[in-house]
Amino acid sequence: MRITSIREREIPMAAEIRNAYVDFSTMTASIVAVESDVIRNGKPVTGYGFSSPGRYAQGEIIRNRAIPRVMKAEPDALLDPSTGDLDPFRVNAVMFKGEKPGGHGDRSVAIGAVDAAMWDLAAKLAGQPLAKLVADRFGNGEIADSVWVYAAGGYYQPGGGPQSLVTELTGYIEQGFEHVKMKIGGAPLAEDAERVAAVVDAIGDGSRLAVDANGRFDLDTALAYGEMLAPFGLLWYEEAGDPLDYALNAELARNYAGSLATGENLFSVQDSRNLLRYGGMRPDRDWLQMDPALSYGPTEFIRMVLDAEQFGWTRERFVPHGGHQLNLALAAGLGLGGTECYPGVFQPIGGFLDSTPVTGGRVQMLDLPGIGVEEKSNLWAHFADL
Repeated sequence: MRITSIREREIPMAAEIRNAYVDFSTMTASIVAVESDVIRNGKPVTGYGFSSPGRYAQGEIIRNRAIPRVMKAEPDALLDPSTGDLDPFRVNAVMFKGEKPGGHGDRSVAIGAVDAAMWDLAAKLAGQPLAKLVADRFGNGEIADSVWVYAAGGYYQPGGGPQSLVTELTGYIEQGFEHVKMKIGGAPLAEDAERVAAVVDAIGDGSRLAVDANGRFDLDTALAYGEMLAPFGLLWYEEAGDPLDYALNAELARNYAGSLATGENLFSVQDSRNLLRYGGMRPDRDWLQMDPALSYGPTEFIRMVLDAEQFGWTRERFVPHGGHQLNLALAAGLGLGGTECYPGVFQPIGGFLDSTPVTGGRVQMLDLPGIGVEEKSNLWAHFADL
C-alpha cells in the first residue's frame, strides 16, 4: 500500500451566532482527502478527514508541513512492519517531525485533520467501520449498537432572547435528543440566570441541561455562576475558566458540588494529564471533552484515553467535543460515555449521517467502512470532487 496524494480544502462553517468569546460569522474548517494506490470497484481507496468547529481552517500548515512530510517519507515508514498495513500512529509521528514540543493549537488542528483521514483510510483498507478498527485495537473488540448524544446549541443570536433560546432547545428535544446544552458568559449573570431558568422550565428537569462558559470567567465570576447554577441540578457546568487555568478549575471543583466538564481546548496528552493532576477533576461526576479532530487526530486522542485510565478515569466519563461523525465512531469503538452533536449549527461538519436520526437520545451505528463521510450528503458534497 502506498499513499499517492493528499489534498486539502477550506470550507465555510459560518453562522450568525456567538458564545462568550467568539463570533462565528467567519468560521471555516479544513477537509482532507488521502488517496492510496489500492483500487477497489475501479477507484482508489481514499480516506477523508476534517477539523472540528471552533478552530479555523489550517490549510497553510497542512500544505506546507504535514503533507510534504508524509509524501517525502519512505513508504514503509508509514506502515506497520509486522503486517504491512497503514499505521496512523507512524504517519502521525512523521507529520510531527521538526515540530517542537508544546505550543499546541493551530498545528494540532492541521495534523488532526490529516490524521482523521488516515484513520478513515486504514479502516477502509481493512474493510471495517472505524469503530470496529479501534475496538479491535484499543477496546474489547465490540462496538456499541448505539451511542448517547446530546444537542449542543443555545448560542447568543442577534436579537434573540430567552424565548428564541427555548424554541431552539425544545426543538432539539422534539428531534429525539433527551439532553441539550446552552451558552453562558456572554451576558450579565442576572440575564444568564433568566435564560437558564427559562430553559429548565421548558424541558422540565435541570439534569437534562448543560451550560458552557467557553473559558470566559475569572475565579470570582466562575464561583458566582456556580452559586447561581447549583439549585438547577444541571447535567454539567462546562469550561468556566481558561482551559489551562487548572488552579481555577480545582477551586471551582472544591466549591461546586455538581458536575464539571472541560477539555475541548486541550490538544495533547501532556495538557490533559496536567488537567487530571492539577485541575481538581473528580472521576465520579465530572466529564472529559477532548476533541479528537482538534488534538492531532484520533491518534493523540486515543493516547489521552489510555493515559486517563492510569489516573483512575473510566472511558464512560469521556464525551468528546465536536458534534460530528468522527467522534461518534470513536465513542462507539472505544466505549466512551457518548458524544456531542451539532444538529443545527456548524454545518456541514456538525451532525451525523442522513440515515441515523436521534431516537431516545441515542444514535444507531451503521456497518459502513471508515468514518462514513460519504453518507452525510451536505458534507460529502465538499469531498466529492476533492
